[in-house]
Amino acid sequence: MLIEEIMKTDIHTLEPQQSIQDVVALFEEKRIRHAPVVENGKVVGVISDRDLKDAMPSRFSASPSTETYETKIESIMTRNPITAHPLDFVEELALVFYDQQIGCLPVISNDKLVGFLTETDLLYKYIELTGAHQPGSQIEISVPNRSGMLYEVTAVFHKHHVNVLSVLVYPDKKNSGHKILVFRVQTMNPLAIISDLRKEGFDVLWPSMPQANE
Repeated sequence: MLIEEIMKTDIHTLEPQQSIQDVVALFEEKRIRHAPVVENGKVVGVISDRDLKDAMPSRFSASPSTETYETKIESIMTRNPITAHPLDFVEELALVFYDQQIGCLPVISNDKLVGFLTETDLLYKYIELTGAHQPGSQIEISVPNRSGMLYEVTAVFHKHHVNVLSVLVYPDKKNSGHKILVFRVQTMNPLAIISDLRKEGFDVLWPSMPQANE
């Protein structure tokens, strides 16, 4: 998936000479926590609610300093921020967010700001990809790490005429020769499916259910 598919294009920007008061007003009005700082059409920094908290230790006091609110953005913003291109992959940028511990990222094309991406955007895309925002059930299965296993498992779903909303694959930490398949299926009652999966010899990890009477 490409960044251009999930980035925001309705971007609220600020300029270096604006004040902290301007940032506070923008964040409250638009209900955002990050914004790019632009000068002469180019991104020169980003500012976040974390920067505001660092600059205003007494922000929630009874009488915060007026001078603090008049401080210019350029003195507290993060300069030369990491940027992305619209054709970068979301998966790779997610790793950048994690490794660099950043909360936002301007998207640049031909030296122009064309989009803005936040950690919240990435989180929501993960929710969409896993199907967690749709009614359904989750089934986790440990299978041998060999070709054809996904087909064999989904054959059971096909038998029950159940739609698969999403599939995730990750290593089985308890068995290096296995992988765990995590399915989100479009049914609220997966008991019959789980029973058939076990009859076919699959190790169903979740939901964990008694097998004695199956």
